[in-house]
Amino acid sequence: MTLEENNNNILFDTNVPDDSPINQEHINLQYHWYLSIFIIIYYISYVIPGIVFMYYIILFFIPNFLRIDSLITVFTNMEYLLSFFMLPIVLVFSYFLHLLLVGLITRLFWRITEKISPSKDGIIPRNIASKTANLYHIRSFMIKYGKNAFMKGILPWLSNWFFNFVGASVIGKGSTLEESVVNDRNSIVGKNCYIGCNSALSSHFVEGIFGNIVYFKIRLGDNVTLGGFNNIAPGCEISDNSYILPMAACTKHNKLKGNNFYFGMPLRRIFKKKIMDYLQVTEEDLNRAEELRIKQDKLKSEIFSEEKLEE
Repeated sequence: MTLEENNNNILFDTNVPDDSPINQEHINLQYHWYLSIFIIIYYISYVIPGIVFMYYIILFFIPNFLRIDSLITVFTNMEYLLSFFMLPIVLVFSYFLHLLLVGLITRLFWRITEKISPSKDGIIPRNIASKTANLYHIRSFMIKYGKNAFMKGILPWLSNWFFNFVGASVIGKGSTLEESVVNDRNSIVGKNCYIGCNSALSSHFVEGIFGNIVYFKIRLGDNVTLGGFNNIAPGCEISDNSYILPMAACTKHNKLKGNNFYFGMPLRRIFKKKIMDYLQVTEEDLNRAEELRIKQDKLKSEIFSEEKLEE
């Protein structure tokens, strides 16, 4: 039998009936857990600050300001004046309390799921039911509200604290993560990094439409810059002082040596002549920029040494 005949026998097996059932496994997503977690995080994080704020409004602000007939009396009575000026302070306190509760409750649920099935690098099949796949989806869901509450709020820089506190990622001091679809889990970001707008630290991919989940940690060194609209795939390691130009992408399990500029899809190092043409600068400009970078690195190391001595 030839190879072609053998392949035909495999592809068109006449012994298998046309109406034979195909064995499929359906993942039990357990939507009641999704709804329960969201309701607990959302309502508790709002109800407690709401009670604090309404307590102040009903017991202090209304009787000591809104029910006072004379405006002059408000500004001559210390108790009335204090009730008036405390309004923005109580409002800000309630907002911080809301964010704190979002972090605390999310951390609690995160730790519970990690005890049941710890997160680890690897391939997660989606065609069979498993705790790993189920809790992967639950963790992906529960982190979203907190992420949006911080990154789309009035204090987006607190998102670093949220990710570190929950344990979803490790974000170094001085790093900035702009708004993106992902950037919320299984990443280690060094110090003084900038992750530009819509740049994705995609530590998890779905291969195909309903394929397996590729889940590997992403590691960024210190002083890494993603210009914007970049995509960093699972398992990538980007070393210190890497500058990735906008619209560039890094394929899975790629490792960059650092101390250079990178561009393109997939990423590749850009040489000095390319840099000069792209940025429309001279070699003297690049030398001045390099001298400035060296001075900044020395200054940062001196500040870091002073902080260590003070500790």
